[in-house]
Amino acid sequence: MSAGAELRWSSRVAFYLGAAGAAVGLGSIWRFPYLAGSSGGSAFILVFVIACLLIATPLLAAEFAIGRGARVSPPAAAGSIAARVGGGRRWNAIGVMGALSSFVVSSYYMLIAGWVLAYTFKAGVGMLSSAGPDGTQAIWDDFLADPVEMALWHLAFVVGVAVITSRGLQRGIEVANKIRAPGLLILLLILVAYALITGDVRQGLAFAFRPDFSAIDSDVVLAAIGQAFYATGVGQAMMIAYGAYVPRGTSLLKTSGIVTGSILLVSLLATLMIFPLVFGYGMDPAQGSQLVFEVLPRAFAEMPGGRVVGTLFFLLLVLAALMPSVGSVEPTVAWAHERFRASRQRTTLIVLTASWLLGIGSVMSFNLLADWHPLGAIALFEGKTLFDTLDYFAANVMMPLGALLTSLLLGWRVRQAYVEELEEATPWARRAAVWLLRWLCPIAIFAVLLMTALP
Repeated sequence: MSAGAELRWSSRVAFYLGAAGAAVGLGSIWRFPYLAGSSGGSAFILVFVIACLLIATPLLAAEFAIGRGARVSPPAAAGSIAARVGGGRRWNAIGVMGALSSFVVSSYYMLIAGWVLAYTFKAGVGMLSSAGPDGTQAIWDDFLADPVEMALWHLAFVVGVAVITSRGLQRGIEVANKIRAPGLLILLLILVAYALITGDVRQGLAFAFRPDFSAIDSDVVLAAIGQAFYATGVGQAMMIAYGAYVPRGTSLLKTSGIVTGSILLVSLLATLMIFPLVFGYGMDPAQGSQLVFEVLPRAFAEMPGGRVVGTLFFLLLVLAALMPSVGSVEPTVAWAHERFRASRQRTTLIVLTASWLLGIGSVMSFNLLADWHPLGAIALFEGKTLFDTLDYFAANVMMPLGALLTSLLLGWRVRQAYVEELEEATPWARRAAVWLLRWLCPIAIFAVLLMTALP
């Protein structure tokens, strides 16, 4: 029995929330601000918006189309579509790479989610505020040096994901999205209001939104396109899996627009939250990924109401990480459920246990195995830990390759099938989506693949 035959979204709104929930996560609230801060601010944001609208949106629609057209789990979906026009099952590489990259990403994405869960607790009990601005760095260093504490917080988050996933589509994923979506938005708006009241609004907004076209170069363009892929989950087969549950009559292009629109909204709200605080407390916006765990806690330790604000901030990140984590394991769970005819509860337990065990390697990349560089003999991977290596292959190889093959399959090999899956959209929108998928998407993806392959 196919995945699509067993499950259906209960309504269009449920599908919209599910698709947006799988995409809007840490990539929008954590990764986006630090990339913008280190990539020219307004220049990066401008290119990111364009990349989401013109590249990510048609690719999302294409993944939904593969899922709805095939009604099977991702590893078998693309080959099923291609076979209708005499194509080979080799196109299943799209879903296989997507499911594999999604599984690999889940192993370290949920590790990072465990970090924010731990910091929600540390902020809530007053550990950060009592340490003072000078003591928060020691808390972070001690946390990274303790593999047992990291693994346990990682496991706690995995258990939460397992509970939601094991309950299935309507009783698990849909219910969680209905709670998570308003909770995420309310927390984000509260923190944005606080940042605008207490932070340096003028300097923060000028950095983020004042046009600076001179700062746009190849590095900024590639970073923005890469973030568009990362934020939307393109190439991870999540939308192929969710698309298999979509009934006819639901516009795939409209859904894709809702997903990218949600990502842009949350990313811009995160910008309004982060940069006024960064400039208001004398921090460097280009301090990169350490902004959340090393820099902002120092600000929370000295700002008025910092204990409450810090707790709400990390709780926001927990909610942000939750549904993308559920989405990241759905392709593998759907495949195992379909392939082995096992119960969803059993396949969820097996998949998430395997994901957690793989994540243990990433845990030890920050302490016991910090000096182990598995592919260090290759110049491109010199100095990369296991965590870095997994992230590189998933984000820079498998995901872009899967997206490239998707654009080639639906844009060229089975173009008519793609057009038919977009039947709910207007003729103009269908033509635009097909043109972008045929020309702009593969060119942009190829450029990303080429540049990331260079040492």
